Parts: sequence; structure tokens; C-alpha cells
Amino acid sequence: MSGKTQYTQITPFTTQDGSQIRELMHPQQHDVKNQSLAEARVAPSNSTLLHKHLCSEEIYNITEGEGLMTLGEEQFKVTSGDTICIPPGTAHCITNTGDIELVILCCCSPAYSDSDTQLL
Repeated sequence: MSGKTQYTQITPFTTQDGSQIRELMHPQQHDVKNQSLAEARVAPSNSTLLHKHLCSEEIYNITEGEGLMTLGEEQFKVTSGDTICIPPGTAHCITNTGDIELVILCCCSPAYSDSDTQLL
């Protein structure tokens, strides 16, 4: 286990919601206990699947691109520099509405797990 990661050495994978993820810090792989940090990438014109996390609070920080965020009953535009708090149990998804990849830093507490994710 380690308290430091290198981006180029992290293999991306596709999550249940359809986004490409790199786990930058996760308790199963690193010296972090109560949260996880990942980078998600969504290709132009693509969307993640509508889903919710039963226990985890999630924070999205948009680092590149633009999109349309669905958060519960709300829909709103997001762009680089925006940060969104997603409470546990709140349905959410995001659509890339731009011409470049939508890049999102995702922080979850407690840490992300597939078993905490429910597709809707």
C-alpha cells in the first residue's frame, strides 16, 4: 500500500455507470481509510447511466469540458471549475455536451464501491 500514486501507472476501467475511471486513491489499494478519489472521463455526446449511491456522499469537480448534470429532479449546465455535491441516495448522471472529453474528479466518502451503486 502507498500514500502516493502516479497517474500514468493507474490503469483505467469502466464503471457500472459507463464512465472511464482511474482510482487515484482508494482504501483497497492505498493508505487512505475513509474516502476515495477518482478521475472520470466521459466522451463527447456520451452520458453516464442514471444511478445513486446508497451510502456515499460524492463530490464532482469538473476539470475539463462541459456537460449537463442531472441531480435528483434538477438539470443544469456544468463546465470546468464547477463543483457539485451529490448527497447519498440522490439519483444522478452527467452528459458530455462539448467537443472534448468531460473530465471529472470524483471524491466519495465512504469510499466508492460497486455494491453501494444502484443503477436506475
